[in-house]
Amino acid sequence: MTNYFAHETAVIDDNCKIGEGTKIWHFSHVMSNCVMGANCNLGQNVVISPDVILGDNVKIQNNVSVYEGVELEDYVFCGPSMVFTNIMYPRCKYPQRGSKFYQKTLVKEGASIGANATIVCGITIGKSAFIGAGAVVANDIPDYALVVGNPAKQVGWICECDIN
Repeated sequence: MTNYFAHETAVIDDNCKIGEGTKIWHFSHVMSNCVMGANCNLGQNVVISPDVILGDNVKIQNNVSVYEGVELEDYVFCGPSMVFTNIMYPRCKYPQRGSKFYQKTLVKEGASIGANATIVCGITIGKSAFIGAGAVVANDIPDYALVVGNPAKQVGWICECDIN
């Protein structure tokens, strides 16, 4: 018996550790060797790639793929259709498959990433940072920073309760 909920259309591969109270919704796919904390919520059409680590209370909205090399700490919010990458210079003719090619991206506790934002691999997004919708983030973001735009630029500071 499981201590989490998975919709009947969700696919969960072998060797996943899924925390108590987590909910996995329609057409989502959790791939092998993932670790997901307690009380996470994966919206419709979410993909969690092999070996990904999600902390407790992570909320991932619809149409998000979290690729190998990405780690989300506790209370991270990923808005609808936001994008993570894991290879800096992808080429179909010269495939780069496997963890030796993937650059690590760390999203620290309480950070929020807005809808349709793009997170370029190899960076750290700081604790309780807030990434505006549609931002393209290619550099590290400090704790509590508010960033918007393409390329993302810091426009202020925000507290963890999201009142700036």
